[in-house]
Amino acid sequence: MPKKIQPPAPEPVIDEEILRKAKLALEADRPRVAPGCVVCGGDAAPTSTENLCWVCRRLKISAWRDVDPQISIQE
Repeated sequence: MPKKIQPPAPEPVIDEEILRKAKLALEADRPRVAPGCVVCGGDAAPTSTENLCWVCRRLKISAWRDVDPQISIQE
């Protein structure tokens, strides 16, 4: 039984340069992944401007609330 002759590889339909530019444009449109929490290294909350996870952000807010009455008493 004779082997089937394979057709030659098809030529690319899209130019390589156009394809490369399209891939770069897609990468630029993707949302950036938030960096890790600066305190514990967990996933940073998307609403945090200080790169804190939601737990560390909540602890910071709670600590501020605890410190504010103490400052008033000392004065």
